Amino acid sequence: MATPNAVPPPNIDYFNIETYSAAANWIKARLPPAMKTVEVGIICGSGLGGLADTLEAPRVEFEYKDIPNFAVSTVSGHAGKLVFGYLSGKATVCMVGRKHLYEGHSLLRTVFPVRVMKLIGVHTILVTNAAGGLNSNFNVADIMIIQDHISLPGLAGLSPLVGPNLDVFGARFPPTSDAYDYDLRLIAFKASQLVGIPKECMQEGVYCMVAGPSYESRAEARHLRTMGGDCVGMSTVPEVIIARHCGMRVLGLSLITNHVNQSLGKSAKLEAFSGNAATASNNLAHDSNIVNHQEVLETSDKRSKDMQALVKTIVKLM
Repeated sequence: MATPNAVPPPNIDYFNIETYSAAANWIKARLPPAMKTVEVGIICGSGLGGLADTLEAPRVEFEYKDIPNFAVSTVSGHAGKLVFGYLSGKATVCMVGRKHLYEGHSLLRTVFPVRVMKLIGVHTILVTNAAGGLNSNFNVADIMIIQDHISLPGLAGLSPLVGPNLDVFGARFPPTSDAYDYDLRLIAFKASQLVGIPKECMQEGVYCMVAGPSYESRAEARHLRTMGGDCVGMSTVPEVIIARHCGMRVLGLSLITNHVNQSLGKSAKLEAFSGNAATASNNLAHDSNIVNHQEVLETSDKRSKDMQALVKTIVKLM
């Protein structure tokens, strides 16, 4: 059975400002008077939707299915709603459940909420995700502040900016070399000290985006590490590109939920010709390290309170 809303209906024109305005106006008409201008947007990654529970009154939420032109999230750990409220004294919207390319959405549909956030006043966006660690110095449950990114889909021509440019949001050729705001990254590390996260658990590095939904092969993982990647995931970069195109400040946080298997694996040739199974392993210690989505959610859940405290303090210091 086809996933509901997995493919954009043909009557939705994502190159028309009215498509975004319809959603923004619908939301603004239903926000309490104290929240007519929203300052901060937070995109919650896998298992991190609990951030929305920390928002203070006046608090209101809207399910994606009720908002004009929104797509519905279909992934476990992604609820599918916008939650509005105050976080550390600032009017904030949490996007609980993002859309992904691998669900069958067009890239423009996955980033649709970011442009809607811009239209309701958001000037700073915090993008969180669960990611697999490529850097051997990273441990499970570390938090990586994103310094830069590598987009494999983007390098292959899958960019959310492909097609007619919407000048109302930004210029045709936006730079991404400054995508992750330096001052916000400084604030993030200072905030981690204030909430008591050990500095050994705080990292800074390069996020690699792959399209998914399959996890990376061992050879692909080694390639990503050779390219300079410190962690890998299936989201975030298209949202960041659109946010920067809109002139928004961006901070990215990756929760390292697992070690990505980069071993050479067990050699069938060595065993077949040597007759010795013991010599056939190039790195059996890591060969059984097979990631699954449940592991990602469990790690996210264990670190959720620290993530919530960190984000709340970052917003306070901004």
